[in-house]
Amino acid sequence: MSKLPDTRSVLAARLVAQGLAQPLRRRADFPSLFRRLQPVSPIANTYPGNPPALVKRTTFDSLEASDELRGDRRIVKARFLGGTVGYVRTEDLADYAVVFRRRPARLSGIEREVLAAVSELGPITPRLIKEETRLLARKVGPALAKLQRAFLVFEDQTETTWERGWSTFSSAFPAIEIEAIDRDQAARSIIRRFLEGHVFATFQQFRDWAEWPVRDLKAWLSTMTAEGEIQELEIPGLGPGWVLSDGRFPPEPPASSVHMLHLQDGLVRSHRSELKQRFGGREILQYLLIDGRFAGAVCGHWRIGPHDVEDIVLELPKTMRASRKTEILKEVASTYSGGRHRILRYDGKPVRF
Repeated sequence: MSKLPDTRSVLAARLVAQGLAQPLRRRADFPSLFRRLQPVSPIANTYPGNPPALVKRTTFDSLEASDELRGDRRIVKARFLGGTVGYVRTEDLADYAVVFRRRPARLSGIEREVLAAVSELGPITPRLIKEETRLLARKVGPALAKLQRAFLVFEDQTETTWERGWSTFSSAFPAIEIEAIDRDQAARSIIRRFLEGHVFATFQQFRDWAEWPVRDLKAWLSTMTAEGEIQELEIPGLGPGWVLSDGRFPPEPPASSVHMLHLQDGLVRSHRSELKQRFGGREILQYLLIDGRFAGAVCGHWRIGPHDVEDIVLELPKTMRASRKTEILKEVASTYSGGRHRILRYDGKPVRF
C-alpha cells in the first residue's frame, strides 16, 4: 500500500467493493460479487424460504439471480453469522462450515431423535420427521436449527417452499471432512474476503458481523497482521481497524448517494453496535447509508400487511436534511409507497406528497 487511506477514500472504496457505487449490469458478474459479500442473508421480514438478495447492488433482479444459483445448488443454505440463516457459494462451504459451526457439548434426547430420523430416512421433510418421531412441530423446528448450527444436518432449500428436504451434512457433502480442515486457515480466508467487501473494519465490526469468540478473532487478526496480510491503522472519523495490505483506494470522495438497506444486510450487521447506540429505542424498518455512512433510519411498525413509515430520522446537519430531502424521500418511497404504505414524517415533520 503506497499511501495510507483517509476517510473519504475508504468510504469510496467500500461503496465500490459493495457494488453500491456502480451496481452490476452483467448477470455473469453476480457470482463474484456474491462471493465477496457472503454469507448473504434473505431480506429481513420476508418469507422464510426466500432466496438472498444483494439489495441496491444490481441493475437486474438480484432475488431472481440468487434463486437461479440456489436452484442449481451453486449457493447453499446454512447457519453462519451468530447462527443466522445465510447462503454461501458451494465451493466455499467447507471454510464457512468449520469456522462458523457451533458444536453443542451434548445433544438433548429430542435432538438425538431428530438426528436419527434424518440419518436413517433423509432427505426427509420436517412434516415427515414429526410423523416419524411423533414429536410436536414446535419441538422439531428448534432441534433442526441447533443441528444445523452444528453442521450435523443440511437443509436443501432450492426453491421457496416449506417442504424442503433435510439430510445429514456428511451425506450431502461427503467431500467435506470438517475435522480435517485447518480452522485457522479457513478463518483467515474468510477475514480476507470480508475485508475485500468492507475494505476497512474495526474490531467491533468484525465481532458484530461474525460473532466469533474474542480470543479467536484477536489471534487471527494478530497473525494476519504479523505476516503482512492485513494492516492495522487508525483512520480519523472511523477509528482503529484493519485493511488489506494490498488494498486499493480511489483518491476521489464517494459520489453523493442514498441507499436504504434492510436489517439483515451485511453492512448493517457489521455496524449493529453503533446503530443500536445511535438509533436504539426506535422501531427500525431499514437504515439509510448516505454518502457511504449510516446517517439515518426509516422508522415504523412492521406488519405482514400494509404499514406506514412513521418517521425518517436523520443524523445530518440541518442544512443537509433540507437539501437532501427530495433524494432521501425518493429512495424510501422506492419501497414504501402505493396503497400499502405511506411516509408520514420526514425529520419529525409531516410529509405531503
